[in-house]
Amino acid sequence: MNPQPRVGVVLITHERRREILRTLRMLRRLPESPPIVVVDNASTDGTADAVRAVHPEVLLVRAPANLGAVGRNIGVEALDTPYVAFCDDDCWWAPGSLERAADLLDEFPRIGSLTARVLVEPGGREDPLTPELRDSPVPGPPWLPGPALLSVLAGASVFRVSAFEQVGGFSTRLWLGGEEELLSLDLAAAGWWMCWIEDMVSHHAASPNRDSRARRRLGIRNTLWTAWLRRSPTGALLRTGAVLRAVPRDASSARALAAAVAGLPWVLRERRPVPAEVERGLRLLAGPQRRSRARRYVG
Repeated sequence: MNPQPRVGVVLITHERRREILRTLRMLRRLPESPPIVVVDNASTDGTADAVRAVHPEVLLVRAPANLGAVGRNIGVEALDTPYVAFCDDDCWWAPGSLERAADLLDEFPRIGSLTARVLVEPGGREDPLTPELRDSPVPGPPWLPGPALLSVLAGASVFRVSAFEQVGGFSTRLWLGGEEELLSLDLAAAGWWMCWIEDMVSHHAASPNRDSRARRRLGIRNTLWTAWLRRSPTGALLRTGAVLRAVPRDASSARALAAAVAGLPWVLRERRPVPAEVERGLRLLAGPQRRSRARRYVG
């Protein structure tokens, strides 16, 4: 008899039938044989029907609208495993990585999330963000199995479900685009550790089916909202200045800033700054973020 699975996989998808079918094909080959939940965010290209026809073993949830990252929350609710691996529809996990994550989460009960090393396909080169994660300056206890983080990669991380649910999952306000930063800060504020694991691997073959300008607008807006929601006054000011210096001077950026400002009333109502030790870690990240070649507002 197969042992009870420890890690389930949740994918969200929208209008990417070809990509999700490839990803599911790769996931079904994993030796861990994880249960898989696909949340289709109201695709109109036949994505949900294709998943049902080709992969009837997958639990398919048809969302009534495009819920963005909140679809992941729905996927977690459909699982009964203690850990969840998120996976975008253009990503897949390498064999053994989910078992490695489960072993570490079993061993270290204070860890809320583990983030994998991402290999970009075709070619399998390391994602440009990798040096920031591998050389993270965030202080952590000596028992951590990898560098401490204060933000994760939503499509390449494994979460302890109890930690994820404790902080409310992904925000309905942010929808999509940099949405993992707010979740990560809430995990840190609640006392959960996050770290990067070299020998956990996720593959990413970026889909050409994306609106890069819309993604940039949401990313800028959500980065500013997260800073204003969770940073100290000085930290929020520093982060805002860094973002404003980095964004292109164009109409997309202007619309993103306007959207961020329009959200100020609810941001101020729901503002809850992180503890001082988390803020200190965020200050240490400012330099690497400023020098990073991976953090460019493009599109």
